[in-house]
Amino acid sequence: MEKRNVQRCSGTTRRRRWWGLRRRWRMLGLFEINQEHEFYSFTCLMKEGLHAALQTSIDTPGPDELSAEHYKSEQTQVHKDYEMQTFAGLVFSSLRYSLDINEEEYKRSLSSDSCYLQFMSNSKSKADFFLTNDKRFFLKTQNKQEVKFLLSNLMAYMDHLEKYPHSLLVRFLGLHSIQVPNETKKYFIVMQSVFYPDERIDTRYDIKGCEVGRWTDPESTGSPVKILKDNNFEGKHIILDQKSSWLVDQVEIDTAFLRSLNVLDYSILLAHQPLHKDELDGKHSFSNLIVRTEKSMAQDSPTEEDHPTISLLGGDSFRLASDTIDSGPDHVQDIGEHSGHSIHCQEINLPSGNSTDAELHEFHAHHRRLLPNFKNSVHVIDGPELRYFVGIVDIFTVYGLKKRLENLWKSVRFPGRAFSTVSPATYSQRFCRWVKDHTK
Repeated sequence: MEKRNVQRCSGTTRRRRWWGLRRRWRMLGLFEINQEHEFYSFTCLMKEGLHAALQTSIDTPGPDELSAEHYKSEQTQVHKDYEMQTFAGLVFSSLRYSLDINEEEYKRSLSSDSCYLQFMSNSKSKADFFLTNDKRFFLKTQNKQEVKFLLSNLMAYMDHLEKYPHSLLVRFLGLHSIQVPNETKKYFIVMQSVFYPDERIDTRYDIKGCEVGRWTDPESTGSPVKILKDNNFEGKHIILDQKSSWLVDQVEIDTAFLRSLNVLDYSILLAHQPLHKDELDGKHSFSNLIVRTEKSMAQDSPTEEDHPTISLLGGDSFRLASDTIDSGPDHVQDIGEHSGHSIHCQEINLPSGNSTDAELHEFHAHHRRLLPNFKNSVHVIDGPELRYFVGIVDIFTVYGLKKRLENLWKSVRFPGRAFSTVSPATYSQRFCRWVKDHTK
């Protein structure tokens, strides 16, 4: 009897936690796509198709180098009631590998028995947004024109990320379509969620660097998630101290790339959460610095003879001697005690003993920073007191005839005011200026 009561209490506790979680999701604009949801059938097809496509990727080792043919590849898998197409599968697989995303883990997240979550916000986009149940990956429906644009520029996108591995551009992890007989083909893309993990995030912004239509009433009713905008951010700043110049420079690099693609209307997603004391203490520890250094490098680890060097912002450097690294946890000290400086590191520098100036120049040309020890590290930047989540998204709007006409109409409608539909050159300059003016 007592055992049954304990089991009953345990079951009740689990149900309460589950309902509490579902209530919190609803407050965040996340709705579980269960059997009663309009997208339940579609997301079931997505999960089944992704499971099969990713299993094929796991079973088929990728090439050492990508060729032009890999960017053009289309793989079709026929299922009972539909067909799933995967575009440039090996290209996206290589990108996931570079981000240290395990394929089995990726497959489990996307094809989990747990329901996807529908994300609803005050965005004007006509696309449908879904999150995996663990909220690590974002899925978004795309139109055919956007898909063609991405595939035609995929090589340039990959080249940019290879040159700047710590770029703030959103990471596209897969591109697929589902064709059900007698229905319109649906395309969707898988992305790394910028806001992951989001348990402690309470405010999110979508920034375009302009003013017209860039205000959201935080008290308005309607969508549970309020994505605040540029005018809501006035009077606030992104406080990064020594890391601020890295952010400003990287935004300039990324927007120059987007300008070369003739696109506009992209946004910088921004959120923040307070750093707990243990997080502040942990990121200053010597052991954590070594983990972060390894995470930030895309090259072989140094040998025992080649001691890595960490460049500090004051221009001084701290040498990671092997006898210190091997001394064990009892001898690990805060790096500030070794160097006499605080460790707000903007860039790191691991030359071997015989590195040439050219190699060192190439390293700095990649514009790296010391990444946090975090799964979503490319989109996370720690300031003195806040952890920021930052990513550039919505990069598919081309400045074609339609947008040029819209620019003319808005010039008449909003004379002298800053609106979003401007030339890519003007858009990127204004975007960078906003980031520079609001970063300290």
